[in-house]
Amino acid sequence: MKQVFHKIMSLLMAFVVLFSTMSFTIDMHYCGDTLVDTAIFKKAKGCGMEMQNPSTKGCSITKKNCCSDKQIVIDSQDELKLSFDTFSFEQQQFVTSFIYSYINLFEGAEGNTTSFSEYPPPLIARSIYKLDETYLI
Repeated sequence: MKQVFHKIMSLLMAFVVLFSTMSFTIDMHYCGDTLVDTAIFKKAKGCGMEMQNPSTKGCSITKKNCCSDKQIVIDSQDELKLSFDTFSFEQQQFVTSFIYSYINLFEGAEGNTTSFSEYPPPLIARSIYKLDETYLI
């Protein structure tokens, strides 16, 4: 059971490291106010209503484009490695004492320790089974 738990936790931590270091882009294409296409890791496809450049060079009349593209970039974490020497001496001392006490917490005792083994049992003044008049037959 302990090995299965360790494997599950190591797999979970590997996914956390993977997703914390992965950056990606979400690209969205709007036609007016309506979301037409969404794409991750690539450019979103257009709706076919994009304005074309006029073929004549003398034309100065331009029309506003109804389509727009929006891009959301999610950056990753750049630094993962924390070196042990950046800790102060007090922090290093705390970490080592915590690890030492945590490891020794789960070690078993040397043997069965009973606190009453050195003391004799009390003397019985009367037989209780005779007082209650119960006998085993």
